[in-house]
Amino acid sequence: MDWGNDLWDQYDVIDKHTQSGLELMERYIKFVKERTDIEQSYAKQLRSLTKRYAKRSKAEELECRFTNHASFQDILNELNDYAGQRELVAENLVTGVCVDLSKYLQELKTERKSYLIEAKKAQHSLEASFKQLETIKKRCAKEWAEAEKALLQAEKIEQDTNATKADVEKVKQHSHARVHSAEECRNDYAAYLQRYNKEQHGFYYTDIPLMFNKLQDMDEKRGSRLAAGYLQLAETERNVTPIISCCLDGIASAAAKTNPAQDSMLLVEQHKSGFERPGEVEFEDYSQTARAPESLQGPRTKPKLWPFIKKNKMSHGDKHMVTVSTPPPAEDYSHLPPEQRRKKLQARVDDVTKDLQKETDQSEALEKMKSVYQQNPALGDPASLEPQISHTSQTLARLRGELAKYESWLSEAVGGEDSTSNNNYQHSTVTGDPSQNIYSEFDDDFDDLEVPVGQCTALYSFEGSSEGTISVQQGEQLSVMEQDKGDGWIRVQRASGDEGYIPSSYTQ
Repeated sequence: MDWGNDLWDQYDVIDKHTQSGLELMERYIKFVKERTDIEQSYAKQLRSLTKRYAKRSKAEELECRFTNHASFQDILNELNDYAGQRELVAENLVTGVCVDLSKYLQELKTERKSYLIEAKKAQHSLEASFKQLETIKKRCAKEWAEAEKALLQAEKIEQDTNATKADVEKVKQHSHARVHSAEECRNDYAAYLQRYNKEQHGFYYTDIPLMFNKLQDMDEKRGSRLAAGYLQLAETERNVTPIISCCLDGIASAAAKTNPAQDSMLLVEQHKSGFERPGEVEFEDYSQTARAPESLQGPRTKPKLWPFIKKNKMSHGDKHMVTVSTPPPAEDYSHLPPEQRRKKLQARVDDVTKDLQKETDQSEALEKMKSVYQQNPALGDPASLEPQISHTSQTLARLRGELAKYESWLSEAVGGEDSTSNNNYQHSTVTGDPSQNIYSEFDDDFDDLEVPVGQCTALYSFEGSSEGTISVQQGEQLSVMEQDKGDGWIRVQRASGDEGYIPSSYTQ
């Protein structure tokens, strides 16, 4: 079925139907535009929300050592990534639906207008031909009426006995002229009628069906394109579903990482003072001391306050608190409670021990290199190593002194026990095969190679268009050089050696 044959006489219906289709497409474009505005507003509000609740102060960063605080920050990061996906939905809808359909809609309007104009022109041409036919028809009818009148007049004159022969002859000639003129008009009318019928047949069987079929084809294409726009609404949402699922999995994973028992242990580790609980307060018999001579009265002892109670001095006459300046931290951490002091000293001993081991390895490497240069002067001048050897020796001496100092304070903090059983460092030559550490840290000019902290797989392809990013393909194996610091990005290295940042949500 086609409009040209079945709706040949429904011009107004087709005009209204095609106009309604274009208005529907225009309404859908407006609908999608408002939908994208909602998505962008939603994403903006989500980003503002995550920014408002993200850690900002140093105290909040310290609290993130607890699993429940760290999990909440992970949830905020995942929610921020989720907001990015909502923005992506809005951008794809604008480019894939609004822009494309708006351009196509303008093309349809121009095409529909041209078809309707052609149909109107054909109709106007047919109407003009019909008017011309009516004019010829009326003239022909008038001519025949005049011819008949002339014939009747001739017959009347012939029957009149008083009419002369000249009058009869003149009337006959006039009647013949009128009849001849009427015959010519009839021939013209017949010829123009034939031409009009041919034009009318072409209009109703060729021109109009062709125009209406073109309008039908245009409308069907519009419907198909609009259906594709409907589908794009779902496809755009479906394309971000995997990453949104990853965000939701990340939130679930953050919830699973929460460990209340571990947080309790961490709180104890951070704040255990090591103080002994206060003993009972002894009874003081003031009746005996009152009768005793003042010289025999012992000093009155003030009970020790609970170590966690802070005293606030109030000035007389007002309620303003007196500010007491806090003494600067002592090098031996004696300003801290016993347990916290022991942990700080133990950590300091461990750090100095590591530094000492590092400098020892470098010293051995320099000595080995010096020996190699002495045996084979072509490789280098042994004297060029003396400044570095001297500097390393001074550093070793300083570190050994610091280690002895902190070990002494640590021994004092734990009551003279051997606190360095797990971190004891022999000040003499380090045991083991020294060849393993040759050239480990020979010179400042020898840079340490950066070691990957892990491996990962790209879940999705990523186009690194901004500075510092890198493009990766889905399924590509990558080396992790720097973990996510809470900003949603990790630094990776490809097999080719290229490095750059990609979103952490794109990997597993």
